[in-house]
Amino acid sequence: MSLSGTYNTTVKSPMGDQSGTLTVVDNGDGTFSGNMAGGMGSMDIEDGKVDGNTLSWKMNMTVPMPMTLDCEATIADGKLAGNVNAGAFGAMPVTGEKVA
Repeated sequence: MSLSGTYNTTVKSPMGDQSGTLTVVDNGDGTFSGNMAGGMGSMDIEDGKVDGNTLSWKMNMTVPMPMTLDCEATIADGKLAGNVNAGAFGAMPVTGEKVA
């Protein structure tokens, strides 16, 4: 099952809910690429890994401050659920639904 697609996501951050669009391109070799676009700009997926129906990746945020986000999410029945780890700010839940 390919996890490729576009997911409308919400991250529960200390600054309130952050809506975005996560694009996943499953490379078929245990890796994936793509990006996350939202109100604070667009971030490319780095070090994207696929393990069954679980994705793990990093993103380099620049706004409101430079920080590397460590992310992991599981996808089942078109729904995404996981966490975005923002260093000193802790883990923030992320949820989403496949739209394309």
